[in-house]
Amino acid sequence: MNLLTILMLLFATLAVIVMVTEKYGKPMDNEKQAKWSKIIMVLVFALILIRILKELF
Repeated sequence: MNLLTILMLLFATLAVIVMVTEKYGKPMDNEKQAKWSKIIMVLVFALILIRILKELF
């Protein structure tokens, strides 16, 4: 029962966040989007590498 409550709360929170960001969010320009894309790719690669190293040692 606790799991269902937590899942419903997470879903409701996500729905509110999506509605608020759609209403008040501004579209990014191409330069800013490219910058964030590079940063996110580096972070994802680092997280995958850290996770692999953690599993090996």
